[in-house]
Amino acid sequence: MGRPARHPRRDRRADPDPRRPGPALKEPTVLPEGTRPSPNIWHHTDTYELENHAFDPDRRVEAVIEELGGWAGRDVLDVGCGTGFHLTRFARTAASVTGVEPHPDLRAIAARRTRRLSADRTVTVLEGTAQDLPLPDASIDVVHARWAYFFGPGCEPGLAELERVARPGATAYVVDNDASRSTFGAWFARGFPEHPAPEVKQEFWAAQGWQREPVLTRWVFDTPADLEAVVRIELPGPAAEQALAEHAAAGGGTEVDYAVDVWWRRF
Repeated sequence: MGRPARHPRRDRRADPDPRRPGPALKEPTVLPEGTRPSPNIWHHTDTYELENHAFDPDRRVEAVIEELGGWAGRDVLDVGCGTGFHLTRFARTAASVTGVEPHPDLRAIAARRTRRLSADRTVTVLEGTAQDLPLPDASIDVVHARWAYFFGPGCEPGLAELERVARPGATAYVVDNDASRSTFGAWFARGFPEHPAPEVKQEFWAAQGWQREPVLTRWVFDTPADLEAVVRIELPGPAAEQALAEHAAAGGGTEVDYAVDVWWRRF
């Protein structure tokens, strides 16, 4: 697409993340009720960090959110914040930022990466799930959830919680894969045929009163080895190998086009 393979590692200086390669997280003995496991980030935390840096270097998803109102000067909630990758970005202009995450080790990393922020940037990391947010009623202006819990049919309890914590005029954004298009979309559809079809998800979200903004973005990695590592944590074994073989046959490299849907709703 005419952009060099290398790209700036966003917020790298502010992020004291574990070095790659590193161990998987410990399996917690107790998790909040209703926690949905995330095998990619739980078992391959450092590789998932590579993916975070590689995804959407042009910030097209962020541009959509900005066009719809953004988060400057507002109280922001990041549901399923993981290692807190997005918390530092929100904190630059938000009035306050709250990350909610069920996994204790991920919460510890998120707290560590936001600890260096200046005192006027309020970031809090809390234990919780999408279905049971540890926040008061009507306390949030912007909700962000990216590849966490909200995958279409079955997420109604979490949607009810969003409505509870949202102030009048608040906006929620859910970022999820669009398996109907793009190279990665085709890989995902083949690797996870049990997931709801794109048309099923679209019908679900429309019935819940949400709107869709389709975004065509991309992965851009520093090295082919990084791309291969991420494909292998995102797809089941045979599907990953098939995807990598197709990628190599198409010329290889460090870039893959990647379609997502930004689902959004005002309250």
